[in-house]
Amino acid sequence: MQGKKSSLRLTAVLAILGATSLITGIPAAAQETVLYEFSGESDGGYPFANLVFDPSGNLYGTTSGGGTGCGGVGCGTVFELSPQAGGGWNESVLYSFDYPPSYGILTGVVRDTAGNLYGTTINGGDYNFGTVYELTPSAGGVWMEQVLYSFGNQRDGALDGAFPWAGLTLDADGNLYGTTTAGGAFQQGIAFELIPKAGGSWTEKILHSFSGGKDGSQPYAGLTFDAAGNLYGTTAFGGIDNGGTVFKLSPNSSGEWSEKILQSFVVTSTECHCFPYTRVILDQAGNLYGTLSGVYNGSVFELMPTVDGNWTAEIVHNFSSSSGIRTEPSGLILDAAGNLYGTTSSGGTYEEGTVFELTPSPDGSWKEKLLYSFDSSGTGGYSPRDSLIFDAVGNLYGTTSAGGTRAGTVFKIAH
Repeated sequence: MQGKKSSLRLTAVLAILGATSLITGIPAAAQETVLYEFSGESDGGYPFANLVFDPSGNLYGTTSGGGTGCGGVGCGTVFELSPQAGGGWNESVLYSFDYPPSYGILTGVVRDTAGNLYGTTINGGDYNFGTVYELTPSAGGVWMEQVLYSFGNQRDGALDGAFPWAGLTLDADGNLYGTTTAGGAFQQGIAFELIPKAGGSWTEKILHSFSGGKDGSQPYAGLTFDAAGNLYGTTAFGGIDNGGTVFKLSPNSSGEWSEKILQSFVVTSTECHCFPYTRVILDQAGNLYGTLSGVYNGSVFELMPTVDGNWTAEIVHNFSSSSGIRTEPSGLILDAAGNLYGTTSSGGTYEEGTVFELTPSPDGSWKEKLLYSFDSSGTGGYSPRDSLIFDAVGNLYGTTSAGGTRAGTVFKIAH
């Protein structure tokens, strides 16, 4: 078993980036710059996932549509945005997905120190239950895809995982970790590790098969490491009241993993604090933060470890929408001062999505600041679907799944 001995949380090295034309006329607390507008054609379209930087300040991401694959219909892409010396950004499509190898892109990529990119597809592979793939740069700027693992193998009478909706986590030894929403011993999803072997092959290890009971069901989010090598994640359903869970997976000396449920969320008909679809994050004190989809509007929660080994849950913010449209918060990121940032796919001034900041107060309460409201009537894009990333000076970057010229955007929020 590899990759359990040192701090395993992936850290991106970010660079100061340039800017393009400013989108004005929208009353918001921060300014949006559109870096790229997708056409939905060969350049890709409808990005649902977050971005990643390389050390030179280039951005990498995925689109759920567009590209040249699937008989010209477009099954999605992996793209690179490179800042230009005179301003503006240049987009390059690194890979267009096609069937049968792999297709169905709703998550972003992670990058290793050699510059290789890794991600998941919901469909494709040997059994059409999804894949883990690697993109490797080669001479002449061509990127080659290799399917590292195809889900849907029968193992002890059950599938070894199916339909990975979440992105991956990379450890210091090059092992990959993730979840699938189905498969496993109970067909309720798994947490897995992929281990590279000599000769280029990869081996899957199932860390936990979710039963659909108290231990949770259907993990839609990726996994987060702490410094000791424990993994944290969420299941959208299951738990005591089928409102989802937050769980911890801990390795032992023999390489096996045990699950502990840190929180089970309760389903109610109104203001339901339930259904966590997104990844949790850790602060320096070991507290966990995440978002809940809820029934009407979403919320942000904090889980705090106690001295007796248990965890205390607190809802730190409830989102609201004047029209009653669900706000659907994405995953969160944390700055050095302890402030939280994220997006909602609806809500805000125009009910088309927001970028928000949550700031802790000395009395333990949290204050929300609306940094930006997206507007479908302009060219700035709308309906962001995933978490943000920082650059070196604290500006925020993300994607919108719609708007712009036609099929979504990559944006920067100056902050």
